[in-house]
Amino acid sequence: MSDTLNTLGFPKPPAETRVVVAMSGGVDSSVVAAELARQGYDVVGITLQLYDHGAALARKGACCAGRDIHDARRVAEAMGFPHYVLDYESVFRDAVMDEFADAYLGGATPVPCIRCNERVKFQDLLGTARDLDADCMATGHYIRRIVGPNGPELHRAADADRDQSYFLFSTTPDQLAFLRFPLGDVASKAETRAMAARHGLVVADKPDSQDICFVPNGDYASVIERLRPGAAEPGEIVDMDGRVLGRHPGVIRFTIGQRRGLGIGGLAEPLYVVKLDAATRRVVVGPKAALRQARVPVQEVNWLGDDRLDDATERRVLARIRSTRPPRPATLRATGSTGAEVVLDEPEAGVSPGQACVFYETEGTRVLGGGWIAGAA
Repeated sequence: MSDTLNTLGFPKPPAETRVVVAMSGGVDSSVVAAELARQGYDVVGITLQLYDHGAALARKGACCAGRDIHDARRVAEAMGFPHYVLDYESVFRDAVMDEFADAYLGGATPVPCIRCNERVKFQDLLGTARDLDADCMATGHYIRRIVGPNGPELHRAADADRDQSYFLFSTTPDQLAFLRFPLGDVASKAETRAMAARHGLVVADKPDSQDICFVPNGDYASVIERLRPGAAEPGEIVDMDGRVLGRHPGVIRFTIGQRRGLGIGGLAEPLYVVKLDAATRRVVVGPKAALRQARVPVQEVNWLGDDRLDDATERRVLARIRSTRPPRPATLRATGSTGAEVVLDEPEAGVSPGQACVFYETEGTRVLGGGWIAGAA
């Protein structure tokens, strides 16, 4: 046993350190696997088949499709480590797709990629990695794991443009102890692609995935109607006073903040979707000012701070309410061990139930946790 830690944090040679790499078939996870294999680690690549393989073969721009499974296998063959494909279709449908459909039918705007990380990759796949006697599991996510005085901490990636902390807030301390994120310190995606090219990987120039893997071309409604036949019912479009302005083909076709596609032209000012009332099948519209909200109730909080969430009456944080927006100054108030209220210093537009709200330290890069936006306060 050596006193010197290897690059994955273990006091033994890389050849004696088994690491399972979650391989999506994209350039990021392929580079992680290739780099670890080059360093001499005992690498095992695993790719998850998450939905119908036959349909996936015709898909472009999504992860875990048939082509991606093929690409992951080719990378493993080129770098000389074993690769396995696991059928997780039923798990994925139960844990991710069904909730996705039900959330939309309930008027929320879900983020299935977070649930996939939480319930499939970092739960079932991580368990498989332990069953394989792996010392750790590595992924291609752009986020940093830093060992602090109280154990592993989650931090934003070095490349702010690629940072994926919003999608990983629900990672638990136990999972974080087992996970590794080798790309967290990489300066840019261009550097990742350069690493892939140096290894001669076939995926070096492969485009990034854009869509949610099971939602072709961003057409959420068609996927939900397939999962829940007949569930999307038409209803009324009303203003904030309840006046009927028109009809709509189903609440699932709208999101908070939407302006286009309402079919209610000829009005004095542009109107935006400000609320989705699934119970009455009403889409409520109003002026842009009505979208602005400062108080954000949050539930199912996963807290990663050193103390307990409810140990403090309130604390200052930076809060991110959308993956595409920067964190904003806010006050976080616990409403229990897994509940909180976020009060933004400046109101933000488009706070949507079903989206995540992620908390960060006001100084530095540490992720303090996050939860799910419960509704308008």
